[in-house]
Amino acid sequence: MKAIKTSFALCAALLLPAAAFAQTKYPAKPLRLILPFAAGSAVDALARLYAQRITESWGQQVIVDNRVGANGIIGMEAIARAPADGYSIGMGNIATLTINPALYPKLPYDSLRDFIPV
Repeated sequence: MKAIKTSFALCAALLLPAAAFAQTKYPAKPLRLILPFAAGSAVDALARLYAQRITESWGQQVIVDNRVGANGIIGMEAIARAPADGYSIGMGNIATLTINPALYPKLPYDSLRDFIPV
């Protein structure tokens, strides 16, 4: 009986690496970089440089999505509402993450809860 349990455990251990190979390659679709800043701004230029480098490195297109207006609130809301699937990323700054919560009592996002720094 002990030999059966041992052989079963050994077979299970040998099959574990197969699960890693069954994963799909990341990224499997274009990435979306959401910006709460206007096209042509300094942050937009930096984001487009990042997007170009990531595209060259990963071989997958990065789409820069400018969501402008309301002092960055529209763009930050789009970042907060984006699916957490690993294909959406956003760029904020001190104004959108710290100053807006101090100025506007009712924001459609929570700077501390809705975003994870990368």
